[in-house]
Amino acid sequence: MLVYLNRKPKSGPWGGGIKTVGMLYKSLIDDGHEVTFKLDRPGIDILFCFDPRPNESGEWYQNFLDYRNNFGSKIVQRVGDIGTHSKPDLTNLVRTTIPLSDFVFHISDWAREKINSSNDNEEVVYLAPPKMFYGSRKKDFKPGEKTKVITHHWSNNPKKGGNFYKKFDDFLKEDEEFEFTFMGRISPDVEFKNSTYISPQPASEVSYHLSNSHVYLTASIEEAGGNHCVEALASGLPVIYHTSGGGIVDFCEDYGYGYSSFEEMIEKLKKTKENYPRLKSKVLEYDETLESVCEQYVNTMKSLVKLC
Repeated sequence: MLVYLNRKPKSGPWGGGIKTVGMLYKSLIDDGHEVTFKLDRPGIDILFCFDPRPNESGEWYQNFLDYRNNFGSKIVQRVGDIGTHSKPDLTNLVRTTIPLSDFVFHISDWAREKINSSNDNEEVVYLAPPKMFYGSRKKDFKPGEKTKVITHHWSNNPKKGGNFYKKFDDFLKEDEEFEFTFMGRISPDVEFKNSTYISPQPASEVSYHLSNSHVYLTASIEEAGGNHCVEALASGLPVIYHTSGGGIVDFCEDYGYGYSSFEEMIEKLKKTKENYPRLKSKVLEYDETLESVCEQYVNTMKSLVKLC
């Protein structure tokens, strides 16, 4: 099977979409298939669309339709970013392209409902973390130890919850119960004075810092997915999440507590420490992986070209 991917793998601190590109590429190669990143030859069986907008080669969804009309290929679309973080043009493009694809994967129930998609050729396959995040999941409290709270974001979009994190940093000035680590990109006007700030890091470093924490905090809202949260779950951390988190709620509602205000956030952080053994035990049951997600993608592609 010859598969075209309209995004290329990249190394470094990127979001969940790029992590999925890299893992899908590896899964296809390991399964004996060929991958191309350009629509420059006939014979491509599957056109896999991670994003309907133009890529670095200028190829976008209309090019996929033209190629399919000429060669009879199948278009498989993974709907990740649906534009809810201030990208209305992307939202409209996704809504337009979904009915034209031969098969569509959604990364959360919330995202599928938000985009108002209900075709027969669709499946919700939840976003999941790479196996590497399962390396160390046993961090427990030591007597008298502060609760180590952590989050990580590679975007500083306002909907990532920067206002909550800054309030938490201010709160810590007078608090002796919590410690907070923020890893990622922050707005230029934000300065953490009572927290630990770490710049964006590769996955191995993220895994290390997650595994040395107790609780994961996310203030992000309207996320189709939220790779940061599933990486936290794989690392064994109960998650405190915003009830307007979108797909994040789908992933985390069984493994932590939701909140809708800063005051409730503090309340749920305290409740997490009180119920930590039970929550930790529940989180350790989480076993989803990006590898298994990409295996499902590959099997669907094979069935579309009747290879299995």
